[in-house]
Amino acid sequence: MGTGRTKGSVHTSLPEWLPSEAQHYLRHTEGGLSIRAVARDEGCHASTILRQIRRFEQRRDDPLVDEALSILGAAHFSSGTGIPEAKEHTGMTAQYPIGKQICDDETVAKEARRILRRLSESNALLAVAPEMEKALVLRETPDGRTQRTAIVARNVAQAFAIKDWITLKRSGKVATYAISTAGRAALKRLLEDDRKAQPGFADAQTPFGAQHREFGERMVQAEDGEKPRRQRYNIAESPVVALARRRERNGDPFLASDLVNAAERLREDFELAQMGPRVTQNWENFLTSGVRGSFGETNVSGGPDAARARVAGALKDLGPGLGDMVLRCCCFLEGLEATEKRMGWSARSGKIVLRIALQRLKRHYEETYGPGGGMIG
Repeated sequence: MGTGRTKGSVHTSLPEWLPSEAQHYLRHTEGGLSIRAVARDEGCHASTILRQIRRFEQRRDDPLVDEALSILGAAHFSSGTGIPEAKEHTGMTAQYPIGKQICDDETVAKEARRILRRLSESNALLAVAPEMEKALVLRETPDGRTQRTAIVARNVAQAFAIKDWITLKRSGKVATYAISTAGRAALKRLLEDDRKAQPGFADAQTPFGAQHREFGERMVQAEDGEKPRRQRYNIAESPVVALARRRERNGDPFLASDLVNAAERLREDFELAQMGPRVTQNWENFLTSGVRGSFGETNVSGGPDAARARVAGALKDLGPGLGDMVLRCCCFLEGLEATEKRMGWSARSGKIVLRIALQRLKRHYEETYGPGGGMIG
């Protein structure tokens, strides 16, 4: 629980995402409580608290961890009593400038589903520099280039670091992080929670593959008005990335980097769109089997609603068939073979249709936002 405690009283101003070990560290270093006093309040031996404090002191070499502890200490322990000060929060504390805000619990959980999935992909890293207000998720493409696949607020990255979901790989002017074992486990728990929230579905059987792959699940609308079904997919790799590694007979990649970028723009918008209050948006209305009606509000300035509008605009521009392909493969992460079967296409035709769809999607972004414009960045 994210509660700072003293004997005989409970205070809840600390965020729930903050690990108890970090709370003990802050109560000792920032609040001025002795190790024995913290141990007495927690009902454990003083040596346990001492090990936790030493561990977090060593972790302050990590710039994101150091920033998070400094901000939390200044926000909650400035009185020096060991009791977190009860300050009013409206999502993030307004008394701190950009980059020095405390992230709220709901944002950490929502962004974890999006960013940890991205960091689970092969050759993915999170990069952050002192002057950057946001952290970037980067991935090396098959042709050796570095591709930006997601952007996350700096305070969210700080929360990930202090929760040990990401591990510092390289420090310096630009610090880079990779997802940790704890981060992968946290992602699996979050996806499992999402699965449990959908009643009426039994677990799919994967006797051997699951021990070697990172699996996630998302709900996909079935054909002809049937109930939605659960689609299992490999978190570590999307169908587009797998196809991009293939080569033509002349040695050129089957999907050029600009086509992969277009796919990633659409996927990032799709992920952002799921973070708002209307997380049950019926994207299947844009599939061939659905009713292609109005999308709702499109003239919004930012946030999840704007992301939904951008996805809707791209799918409407592509139309039936091509829109189905990018929604299923880029957003639902459905495999090419499954999409071919669902659409009634011949075997091995899906990769050609997907390439055509991505070419059209790339043109849509260029016509709408200009060369190099669009979603990410």
